[in-house]
Amino acid sequence: MNYQLELVDTLILIIYGLVMIGMGVYFLRKTKTSNEFMVAGRGIPAWAAGIAVMSAYTSSISYIAVPGKAFDDNWHPLIFALTALPVAWFVTKYVIPHYRKHKIISVYKYLEDKIGNWGRVYASLSFVLFMVGRTAVILYLSSLLLTSFVDVDIKTLILVIGIMTIAYTLMGGMEAVIWTDVMQSIIMIGGLLFSAYILTTEVFAEPDFLIQEAFDQNKFSLGDTSFSLSSRTIWVMIVYGVTENIRNLMADQNYTQKYSSVATEKKAKKSVWVAMLIYLPLTAIFLYIGTAMFAFYSGSGNVLDPSIVKGDEVFPFFIATELPTGLKGLIIAAILAASMSTVDSALNSSATVLYLDYFKRYFRPNASEKSSLGFLRFTTIAWGLLGIAFALLLINAQSALDIWWQISGIFGGGILGLFLLALFNVKLTPAQGIVSVVFSLLIIVWGTFMRDLSPSLAWLECDLDAIIIGAVATAGLIVLALLFAMFNLKKQNR
Repeated sequence: MNYQLELVDTLILIIYGLVMIGMGVYFLRKTKTSNEFMVAGRGIPAWAAGIAVMSAYTSSISYIAVPGKAFDDNWHPLIFALTALPVAWFVTKYVIPHYRKHKIISVYKYLEDKIGNWGRVYASLSFVLFMVGRTAVILYLSSLLLTSFVDVDIKTLILVIGIMTIAYTLMGGMEAVIWTDVMQSIIMIGGLLFSAYILTTEVFAEPDFLIQEAFDQNKFSLGDTSFSLSSRTIWVMIVYGVTENIRNLMADQNYTQKYSSVATEKKAKKSVWVAMLIYLPLTAIFLYIGTAMFAFYSGSGNVLDPSIVKGDEVFPFFIATELPTGLKGLIIAAILAASMSTVDSALNSSATVLYLDYFKRYFRPNASEKSSLGFLRFTTIAWGLLGIAFALLLINAQSALDIWWQISGIFGGGILGLFLLALFNVKLTPAQGIVSVVFSLLIIVWGTFMRDLSPSLAWLECDLDAIIIGAVATAGLIVLALLFAMFNLKKQNR
């Protein structure tokens, strides 16, 4: 569908883009060393780092997909946010002290220190490839959304959003990333709150009291309580939430680099809690908007366009048809902000990993600050252009999200398991570690591709819910690694 913005809304988007570039130019003069580029000289306030960590959890996809999920189903995505709280306690108590003690910037150095260089190479390479895919999908899907509001070709939008994000990330480094994330988060939260307010005034109004329809249809449910792992039950969401949140806060450079940009361990811990205490109510607002839209369009006076067939399409329709001029532009800017805050983090963290885990580790250990900063900026451009190129390729893909889930599952396989083995000092030989990782990758391949098989191959079929395949692969890696560790221990005691 196509909902064209008026001049005022278009000007708001243009001003937003210019402000982003202006912030990059402003922080350019403050980014003189590699340390400032990567962690802003560790001078970021805890509250700002926390907001930046929170922004890594959200993207333009969250802005559309989470309300869409609540519109179609219920509030089961809230379980993911709730599981982040015990995970945050675990990370702040056991993980951050390790990272701060060893002054770690690239989190993958921790793997080298604990289990060997092979672990660092595998995890860091997987991460930077993962970031190319993540950048591509976010650029593609956010540009696809914007084509509904602006009369611009999707290829042009991908190029404009991608180059703009590269520009301010390139100039200002981590300081630009964090402070633009703060501004973008304010815009995003403001847009959400206003949308929630508009919907609330409609669905709680008498005499219709449309919200009752959402209660009648059990839209506030957290999901099925049956003990099954083959459908989206509460237990599946708990397994997925715990696993994914530990991976995010412990093993994903996107997150760890932001809480590494503060001065002390205490502030790093505080930044994680700031992120969690914003992310949980923010998720509830996303879900409330989806549920309120379900109630809003259940009334006879509010009719969805017949061409809308899934929940993801409802919020854009609501923005286009129910919000006044000017506010539409702000909401679209908020969606764009969520997209750019995800991409800028991906570019900066990829450059950091390539610099610390490869350039400085293997090629130029004694590189000058000028060479180091030049490499960081070069790789920011290179990874940004790779993301743009793959985003353009996704235009002709049948399902961008399906492709992304498969790629991310393969690239992410084993990384969390390796970090958990490292944290608990499980000792393996390099060969044993590689075999364990390969085993986890085979589980991911099985869980991803062995579905809907012919009757003769039914015994090979995977019927687990697709979102917990990563958790199963992590469990498989840990079990095999522990068996190897027990074997090693018995061998030593002989």
